[in-house]
Amino acid sequence: MNIIEQFSGVDHAAQLRASRARSRALTRDLSGAQLMGPRLPIVNPFLWELGHIAWFQERWCLRWRGEGALADSVLPGADALYDSAAIAHDLRWDLPVPGLEATLAYQDRVLDLVQERMRRESGDPEFAYFAQLAAFHEDMHAEAFHYMRQTLGYAAPQLQGGDANSAADGDAVPAADGDACIAGGRYLLGAGRATGFVFDNEKWEHPVDIRPFRIARCCVDNAQYLQFVEDQGYLRPELWSEAGWRWLRQGGAQAPRYWRKHEGSWQLRRFATWLPLPLREPVTHVNWHEAQAYCRFAGRRLPSEAEWEIAASCAGGGAKRRYPWGDAPPEAQHANLEGDAPAAVDGLPRGDSAHGCRQLIGNVWEWTDSTFTPYPGFVPDPYKEYSAPWFGTHKVLRGGSFSTPARLIRNTWRNFYTPERYDIFAGFRTCANES
Repeated sequence: MNIIEQFSGVDHAAQLRASRARSRALTRDLSGAQLMGPRLPIVNPFLWELGHIAWFQERWCLRWRGEGALADSVLPGADALYDSAAIAHDLRWDLPVPGLEATLAYQDRVLDLVQERMRRESGDPEFAYFAQLAAFHEDMHAEAFHYMRQTLGYAAPQLQGGDANSAADGDAVPAADGDACIAGGRYLLGAGRATGFVFDNEKWEHPVDIRPFRIARCCVDNAQYLQFVEDQGYLRPELWSEAGWRWLRQGGAQAPRYWRKHEGSWQLRRFATWLPLPLREPVTHVNWHEAQAYCRFAGRRLPSEAEWEIAASCAGGGAKRRYPWGDAPPEAQHANLEGDAPAAVDGLPRGDSAHGCRQLIGNVWEWTDSTFTPYPGFVPDPYKEYSAPWFGTHKVLRGGSFSTPARLIRNTWRNFYTPERYDIFAGFRTCANES
C-alpha cells in the first residue's frame, strides 16, 4: 500500500466527532421533501448522502480487509444503496434507502464501532490513515451540503461562528491592491513525504520550472465582475472560448447564476434571501468558463496551479510553508473557514502569504487554468475512485472556501470540478499577461 504518513499528534476520534457534528449541523433542520430534493445533475439527495457518509466510514474503517475483500456491513444491503462508484447518479432518488431516523442510527452505530476499534488499535498507522480518510470524506460532504442548500434555495444553515466580514471592517486593514511579483526559477510542486496525511493526487513534490509572473494580491470582487457584466461581457463571443460560448448559449446566462437586477439595482441570492450585491466580496458561483471570459475582458489570465501554489507556499530560499502565513494551523485571524458567508476580499491580512497575497486559503475556492492531471509517478491510494477517474476532464481549484473545515485545507490541496460547474463556492484571482 503506497502510504507514507505521519500521524503523531492527531486525535482521530475527535476529528471524526467534529466532522459528524458539522455534517449534522448542515442538515439537522431539513425534513420531508427537502431530504430528497429535485433530481439535478449537480446535487445528490440529502438523505442518500447522509447514508453514504456512514457507508464510506464503515467500508474503510471496519470492513476493509485488503485489496478486493470486504467484511459484511452492519446494514444489510448497504453496498447496493450507497456505493457511489457503482450506483449511477440518476438512480439515487429511486433507491429504497432507510428513513432519516434509521439513517442517522446507522451513522451513530458505525461511528461508535470505529471509536471502539480506535481504542483497541490506537497504534495502528494503517487504521489511523483510514480514520483520517473517513473524517476528511465527511468534511467534503459537509461542504457539499452547504452548497447544495444554496443551489436549492434552502434557508441558510444555522452554524455557530462570527461575522465573516468583521475582520475586514477595521481601519487598520492594509491595502492589498495590485499584483505580487514572483521570480522565476525551479520550485517544488506537491506535498512532501513528511507532511502528514495527503491525498494521492498531491503526491509527491517534484520540481517545476516557472517563468517570472505577477499574480493579483486579492480575488476578483463583485464590483470588478459587475463591470464585465455591465459591459455586456455575456453577449460578446470574442471573450469566450468555443466551449464557453457553447455553454453560455445553452443556458442563456447574462450574469452569475445567483445575481439579478431588481428595480435598477443588482442583488445576490444567498441561500433563500436576496441581498444587495456585496461589492467587496469575491465574485462567487462562477464557473471556469466565466472566469476565463472575465480574464480576457480584463486583459489578464488565470494562474496555473503551480503558480498558485508557489504564491501560497514559497517563502524564499526554496522553503515551502504548509499555509500562506506559515506552518501554524489556521485561526480566525488567518482565514475565513468553517463560516457561513464570504468575507471582503481585503480582509484578514494576517493570513497573507510571504508575497503579500491575501486569502489564498479560505473565502472562495479559486479556479486555476490547469487541467487536473496526475503528478509524475502517480500511484492511486486504496480509495482508487478519488482521483484517477477524473484526470483529464476536470479543472483544478485551490485554497478552500468559507465553508471548508480548517482541518481539511492546506497549500497543496487540489480540488477539481468540470469547467461548467457554478454551484460550488468558487471564484478566482488573475495573473498579468506576460509582456
